[in-house]
Order: sequence, then structure tokens, then C-alpha cells
Amino acid sequence: MAAKTKKQTFDKATYMNWYESMLYMRRFEEKAGQLYGQQKIRGFCHLYIGQEACVAGAVSALKKGDKYITAYRDHAHPIALGSDPKAIMAELYGKETGISKGKGGSMHMFDVENGFFGGHGIVGAQVPLGTGIGFAEKYSGTDNLCVVYMGDGAVRQGAFHEALNLAMTLKLPVIFAIENNGYAMGTSVKRTSNVTDLYKLGDAYFMPSFPVDAMSVEAVHNAMAEAAERARSGEGPTLLELRTYRYKGHSMSDPAKYRTKEEVEEYKAKDPIEQVKAVVLKNKYATEEELKEMDKKIKADVMECVEFAEKSDFPPASDAYTDVYAEADYPYITN
Repeated sequence: MAAKTKKQTFDKATYMNWYESMLYMRRFEEKAGQLYGQQKIRGFCHLYIGQEACVAGAVSALKKGDKYITAYRDHAHPIALGSDPKAIMAELYGKETGISKGKGGSMHMFDVENGFFGGHGIVGAQVPLGTGIGFAEKYSGTDNLCVVYMGDGAVRQGAFHEALNLAMTLKLPVIFAIENNGYAMGTSVKRTSNVTDLYKLGDAYFMPSFPVDAMSVEAVHNAMAEAAERARSGEGPTLLELRTYRYKGHSMSDPAKYRTKEEVEEYKAKDPIEQVKAVVLKNKYATEEELKEMDKKIKADVMECVEFAEKSDFPPASDAYTDVYAEADYPYITN
């Protein structure tokens, strides 16, 4: 069944913010892909191109103080949350000015000040962690919640089911968001389980669970807003299957030969950025020339991020021994 979202109209400011935010994510990721090809960025690199509405719609629906946690396709989330894009680019370069001091790279970015509790390299590892963050918010008596993003492959992990069971039992303020782009690396959802409507996995725990057209930022916003209202009122978690698509391979090393060009083009016809652009132009919120100027400015800003990363230093070798352990006093431990 579809989420029973309240019909909501969005103003000019919301559409313009969506367009700028998603376009920034797109241009940043396109540049990251180019830099990877030039071997400026090393290691693994997973691009978010095509999935921008999944995070843009959440950020517009939620509030400051809410927490976000995701897997290793994680560059776009801190961008949407207001992190410094220069620090994000520097992290991709592995520089000490990076958002994780150059120690996390593409897959492990963190910005707790902006509510981003990281990208996580182990498939599904962020699901119980995000559930724990939701528990901490409830335990502390706040009205904040945690959005836990995961890919469609992560739902086959046992920890996913353990987390859903615990969250529903304790009525934790968590939104579980499955970014279903159709493929777990190169394996189609249809080849991994008899249950291909992934939102139905929440039915086993009597958890409110809904599919969402995540090529539509409006649909994501509405679904997130409804789930947030449920969480803040003490009713507990929601499972959302964000039906989206990635235009690139799973990572930069994936040629994506397991899908047809026709399939990719079919999804590109529903591009979330182009859908918002159409609304902006139709309602005369901006002209074509103004949008081109915005695009030009964003591209220039991304190049400034590249220049910042290029000029930054790599962390010294001695930094390998810092940030490993946290110092704390435990009065209940005695020698």
C-alpha cells in the first residue's frame, strides 16, 4: 500500500532549494567521478547520481537536531545537510582538511555537528547503529529522530531484522529508509529473495511500512514528514522503501553491464532534478537563463572545492595513532 500522506503544496522557496541542493549533489558527484578517473581520488568511490531526491526530500521534511546515518554511498548526505563541500572533497582526496581528517575517504564521512553520523563501509552495519541513536534520543527525552539509510542489499542482513524488531518493540523514533535502486552491487533484487516489495519486510513486526516513488522529491518529503510525525508522537518507527535508481555502476570499478541501456534511459526520463526544474519553469519561479546561471555558479563552486583539496596537505604519518581511542573516566572500574 502507499503511504497515506497529507496532500501538501510547496512554495517557490522549497522548489528552488530542492533544485539547487540536488543540482549541487549531481555536479559534485560528476566531478568526483572525473577525479577518480584521473587517480586524484583513490580506493572505493560510490556515486549518488540519480538518487538525490532520497536525501533532499528528507532534509526538507525534518528539523535540525534529527540525525542521519547511511552506508558508503555517502557524499550527498552531508552536502544536503550543510557540511562544507570543500571538506568533503578534501576527504575524497585523503587530505588532513577533510571532513574526517583524511582518514575516512569516500566511504566513511562524518559530520556530527550537522547531524550526520557517518557513512559505513560494512553492509548493513549502520542499521543497528542508527537504531541505537534513536534509542539515545528517546532515552534523553528529546523529540529528535534518526533516519537510517541502507541499500536494498543490506535488508538481507540479519542485523536489519534485529533492528526492526527492537525499534518496534521499544517504539523508537527511527525512520528506516531503504534506498532500493534495484541492484545490490550487480545482483538484481529479484534474484535475492522471493520478497521483492521490500517495504513488506516491516509487516512481520507490525511496523508502518510504505513504498515511495523516490524519483519524486515531493513524494519523499511527504513520506518522511508523515513518518517523522509518527516518531515524534511516540508511535515508533516507520519503514520506507525509497524506489530510486543509480545511473552509474555500484562503484567506479563497476561497468554495470548487468542492465540494459534502455532500462537506464527509462529512469533518466524520470530524473528527480529535471522534474523539479519542470515545476520551476512552469510556475515561473525562475527562467531558463537563471537556472543556467545557477548551474554555472555551482560548477565554479565545485572547482573551488577541487582547488582546496589539491592545495591541502596529506595528514602526517603520526596521525595514524590519533583518534583511535577516546579517553574517558569510568568510575566503576577499579584496578
